[in-house]
Amino acid sequence: MKTIVCKKDDISRGTLILVNQSHPLKNTFFPLIPLDFQNQPEQSIKEEIYMERHAANLLHACIHSIGGEREIVPVSGWRSRKEQEEIWNSSIETDGEEFTKKYVALPDCSEHQTGLAIDLGRAARKIDFIRPAFPYDGVCGKFRQEAAKYGFVERYGQGKENITGIAHEPWHFRYVGSPHAKLLKENGLCLEEYVPFLKTGPKNCLIAERMAQVFYVPCLGEETEIELPDRCGSVQVSGDNISGFIVTVWGDTL
Repeated sequence: MKTIVCKKDDISRGTLILVNQSHPLKNTFFPLIPLDFQNQPEQSIKEEIYMERHAANLLHACIHSIGGEREIVPVSGWRSRKEQEEIWNSSIETDGEEFTKKYVALPDCSEHQTGLAIDLGRAARKIDFIRPAFPYDGVCGKFRQEAAKYGFVERYGQGKENITGIAHEPWHFRYVGSPHAKLLKENGLCLEEYVPFLKTGPKNCLIAERMAQVFYVPCLGEETEIELPDRCGSVQVSGDNISGFIVTVWGDTL
């Protein structure tokens, strides 16, 4: 029997960590690269927009696949804690507390601090930094149709406001990777609902003729031994930033 061991601190690491007001970020760091787009919003608060390296490459691949390089622009990617605090304070002063709580996360409660989140906008002379236009038709609609194939989900969907604590944000996408984006999309789930979904039992998902099995393992202490299927290929493990680990096992036959 194959096993792997995860440490307690690993709960707060990985591409599937949940980051919100109830589960703040715990110093997770990913390698970052600047996004190289043909169009950049002139009013961007910084010269370069950064994102986690693997997610950035897949974002480019998705946009290229739909021919959207000149019509889709990055508006906001990775943010430092200081930057997130400045955005929160500025929005409070400019737009008021009610608006800010709907559309801006508190410092350490923002997915942007992970480098796994990206706000996208439709190319225009002027783009709203907090609420960029990213409609459901045209090239933006095409991006949505393809996003899950590249590991991205629309993070704050309509009808999920009471669960996420954030208003509907059609422009905000989160990299969760494969097969998780497909499972979330097909089952109509937001990230807050993913662990409860996995706790009901392992989920199988076919991706490009490869079968993936996803299951949840609770953290059992300082070290947690995870049993793997006898016939398996590569294995990926991410903490959930709550109380355990999401395990993905790849192989043609599980």
